[in-house]
Amino acid sequence: MTAPAWQALTTQPDGLSESPFWHPHEQRLYWVDIPGRRLARVKVRPDTQAAIQTDGAVEYWPVPEEPGCMAPVAGGGVIVALRDGIYLGRTWGGPLELLAPAPYDTTRLRFNDGKCDAQGRFWAGSLYEPKDQALGTLYMLDGQGLHAMQGGVTTANGLAWSPDGRTAYWADTAAHQVRAFEVDAASGHFTNARVFYQATPKPTGWAWGSAASYGGRPDGATVDAEGCYWSAQYEGGRLLRFSPKGEVLAEVRTPTLCPTMSCFGGADLKTLFITTSRQGRSEAELAQYPGAGCVWAMRVEVAGVNSCNFKI
Repeated sequence: MTAPAWQALTTQPDGLSESPFWHPHEQRLYWVDIPGRRLARVKVRPDTQAAIQTDGAVEYWPVPEEPGCMAPVAGGGVIVALRDGIYLGRTWGGPLELLAPAPYDTTRLRFNDGKCDAQGRFWAGSLYEPKDQALGTLYMLDGQGLHAMQGGVTTANGLAWSPDGRTAYWADTAAHQVRAFEVDAASGHFTNARVFYQATPKPTGWAWGSAASYGGRPDGATVDAEGCYWSAQYEGGRLLRFSPKGEVLAEVRTPTLCPTMSCFGGADLKTLFITTSRQGRSEAELAQYPGAGCVWAMRVEVAGVNSCNFKI
């Protein structure tokens, strides 16, 4: 077990921060606050060898619906999946241009986790809010439109690709499972699914502070330069680092019980950032973890890889 030296990057918590990515040219970290209906970014001081500090206040961009995920756009701007569709924002705080309306019933589903692949396509999975059926789908947006690529999940999460682009990872948080797929780079299609990691389900009636042991369930994820998959374990208070074969190489305890996703950044890509949640957590838990909902960072030994851009 690793004893990490986490530093709080933000002090004002979000309800549920998610979908972080590092913008190397701007030296900024971006993320979304889903229930807060806002996008966020902050500039990080370039000297990440010592204390990890911001260079200015967090900038927020209110949006009209819950943002599930976002990614950088080649040439500037962001692409963001809101509940009712996927939008392009060419300038920070500017107008949003609809690229594709949501292809589902927005009273029961919304977009959740997603990011871009190396070919510049934007992927976003959906979450079925009643959480009693596996009606979530993974969608891909390219120059020809929005395509349904995979289905059969309740809460789409944990999307990531290996550095060579040949393997994709995709999680269903409700099922406590991460699957790995072979990828056809040209079409983007996933084939030959296999169970990469199966977490132990939550004990019946479990809540924070109970005697029953629970390691959490897979939420958002990223991949490092060695091809290892970093999975945030929601309600488990930890990140798990897996080898490409699915072996747990490291357990990193987090400063809050509900980490949601990690990404790498900094000048050398050896700063690991995590977003976290406080939404729906008990007062007792928040008293124990007052930094829930904040963004945290720590230095790591293995570098990550840069986020991929959406190509218009």
